[in-house]
Amino acid sequence: MMNRRELGVLGGSALLALSAVPLSAQSGPTTPVAEAAPAPDHPMPAGWMGREQVAIVLYPQLTALDVIGPHHMFTSLMGATVHMVAATREPVTSDNGLILTPTATFDDCPADLDILCIGGGTAGTLAAMESPAMMAFLKDRGARAKWVTSVCTGSLILGAAGLLKGYRATSHWAAHDLLDRFGAVPTHGRIVTDRNRMTGGGVTAGIDMGLAIVGALRDRTYAESVQLLAEYDPQPPFDSGSPDKASPQVRGIMDSMFVNFLAQARAVADRTGAPWRG
Repeated sequence: MMNRRELGVLGGSALLALSAVPLSAQSGPTTPVAEAAPAPDHPMPAGWMGREQVAIVLYPQLTALDVIGPHHMFTSLMGATVHMVAATREPVTSDNGLILTPTATFDDCPADLDILCIGGGTAGTLAAMESPAMMAFLKDRGARAKWVTSVCTGSLILGAAGLLKGYRATSHWAAHDLLDRFGAVPTHGRIVTDRNRMTGGGVTAGIDMGLAIVGALRDRTYAESVQLLAEYDPQPPFDSGSPDKASPQVRGIMDSMFVNFLAQARAVADRTGAPWRG
């Protein structure tokens, strides 16, 4: 079966030939760029090829799917370069043991970004919130990035860096109420957009957030083509994907799991001198 890079994103408004235009987004500087080859009868709209610089931030013990979902979508932006950025180029181990390899460091990541994205986790997220190197990187790149985005508790890291002060934002449901500690305006939603900030809810919301960014940077037809290529049509076997839908028993189990994390997160917010105070 052909993979999505072999199939590509369609050129032309009729979208009749999936293999006509290979994806040309790069994942880091070492990935070769595929040449776009639209079918002659269906020329690719000029706005479908870009030159975006994208940074997905990695750190030890992050939740892998928080960044894998957006990565899939961002690398569907033809012409974009997607950097997997960390403090060093040493492999980063996620909270479930998946090993991710950075393609850039905080020092050599492009200074001016079109998209800055960070995912969440639990213990790893708390450590990232207190990392001077992480905070310096996010404050610098976030001050100029065209889009500043997060998934799950990644919004707490953005908040600790002062990037959500005065912005509506969301997070994982368990951490949602912590956002106001960073001067953000907690807002429920799978995706919350306020000016150039786009924050996603827990874990799988990163797929939605990434797809929304694709639509914002290209157009609806392009984004729907990416969605169809991914066959992103969620039909979960259970209906317990939000606190409102979960049974009291399931909600109780999950609430108990986050007691220590939330206490630690509040303490971290206090120690880091949360930006809403300034």
